[in-house]
Parts: sequence; C-alpha cells; structure tokens
Amino acid sequence: MISRRHFIASCVAATTLAAVAKNLPDKKERWAPADVTALNLALAELERASQGRLGVSLLDRGSGQVASYRGDERFLMLSSFKTLAAAYVLARSDQGIDQLSRRISITEEDMLEYAPVTRRHIGPRGMTLAELCHATITTSDNTAANLILRSYGGPQALTQFIRSLGDTITRHDRYEPELNQSHSVEPMDTTSPNAMSNTLNTLLLGSALKPESRQLLQSWLMANTTGDRRLRAGVPPSWIVGEKTGTAGLGANDVGFIQAPSGSPVIVSVYLETDTIAAPERDQIIAAVGKRAAELML
Repeated sequence: MISRRHFIASCVAATTLAAVAKNLPDKKERWAPADVTALNLALAELERASQGRLGVSLLDRGSGQVASYRGDERFLMLSSFKTLAAAYVLARSDQGIDQLSRRISITEEDMLEYAPVTRRHIGPRGMTLAELCHATITTSDNTAANLILRSYGGPQALTQFIRSLGDTITRHDRYEPELNQSHSVEPMDTTSPNAMSNTLNTLLLGSALKPESRQLLQSWLMANTTGDRRLRAGVPPSWIVGEKTGTAGLGANDVGFIQAPSGSPVIVSVYLETDTIAAPERDQIIAAVGKRAAELML
C-alpha cells in the first residue's frame, strides 16, 4: 500500500515534472565550474571511504548540463534495471501492443526468495502488468521483475527497447537473481551512470512515453519503499524524490530524480561497487551523494 506521504508527493510530482517535460533544455549552465570541481573532490573522498568504486551522474533537465564522477565506467545495474523493465511495459501499452490490465498468472515455481508482493498472489488470477510494475519498483520484488521480462520476450527484448531510446551502453542479459553477479568475460547487465541518467531523462521527462505513462512511472518511483536511507536521506524533506535502488553483495545503487521547490528536476544515477563495507555504510555513502547533489542544486 502507498503511504499518504508517498501519495501526496506523487500527485505533486506528476504535475510539476509533467510541466517541466514540455520544455526543452535551455542550454544555460546552472552549475559553476568551481562547484562541479568541489563536487568531484567530495565524491572522490566518499569513494575512498567506501573502499570501492563510486560512479555518479547528475543531469539537469533545465540546462542539459551533466556533472559526473566515473560517469562513463560500467557498473552492474542490480535492481536499478527494474525502472527500465517497467518503462517498456508502459511503452508497449502506449503503442497498443499490450495492456496494463492484462493479468499474468503466478505459480509456486515462479517464486524467488525475495517476493514480498507476488507471493501473496499465487494462482491463475495472479496480478496485472500494472500491479507487477508497481511491485517491482516500490518493493523491488524479484519475481515481479522476472514476470515482467517474460511478458515481452525476456532480457534481450528489454535491451532492444533501450537501444531504441538511443542508449548504446546499457544492456540487460539475465533474469533475477543471476543478473546480480558479474560475468567473467562479458559486461552483462551493466550500464554507466551517464548512460542511465540519459535514458531516465528520456523516459521520465522526454517524449519516449505518453504523458500519462510518464506520470505513472514517476509516481511508482516516488512511492518506492526501499530507498529511504539512500538518496532521499540526503535531500531536504520538502523536496520531491523518486528513485529505484539496487542491492547485492557487490554493491548498492540508487537512480531517479530530485526536484527542488524551485528550479528544474535533476536526474541522479549513483552506482557503488564495494564488498568491503557493510550495508548501513553503503547507504550512508549514497545518502551523502544525495546531500552533495542537493547542495549543487541550491
């Protein structure tokens, strides 16, 4: 169930971000070079504290300006891919290829260890595609993600959709839970922070989806329940945040958008690769990135 806080924020975001999405970037840089340099120094310090590798990309919708740290390096997407998976469902609905109301049956054989929502709906009636998308984004339900992928032909079909958006970097190759492990040869299930930010910008604020679908995707990200200790924790409580986390033994991610009370939305993609520090410390690193992003936006 979506909390009252998430519901109100989603309504505000749907109006605010939809209005911004109508406007093309004005190309006027919002971030001074000195501020971007200070950001990169702060991110380098956070990376040292993580004892791993940190990738960050900030994309200002109003200006098109990008500030990044290791922005073009590859990282495992982990569960951050679920935003893209759900977006493809919306795109297919927009095109009349599929319907959000279509029901997908769920069997015991479909169940993965982490399936907090789908486990309650085993049976022929199952869940609708819209319900599966909501579940996989707001709770990161892994079974829901696999059912979504199967609904349109699997990981390769999702990669083809990503390519149609102009993203030549991001690739999706495997199902849950295998996608959370690095492949020894191929860069399977990876993206770069800059590639993810550009693709999210296209999906959330561009013309790849119809306005109603954009707003629905935004609202799902707003209602996410897994990221309160990450980007959200570093941003003032009055700001609008929509994000999707990713978590595994090799690291932690958080991607989405931040909207200050004034100014344009900023797409944020944070990828942290480390197996040295514990989960709470990983969350703190990503929250600190959120704080630095908010300071840059002021």
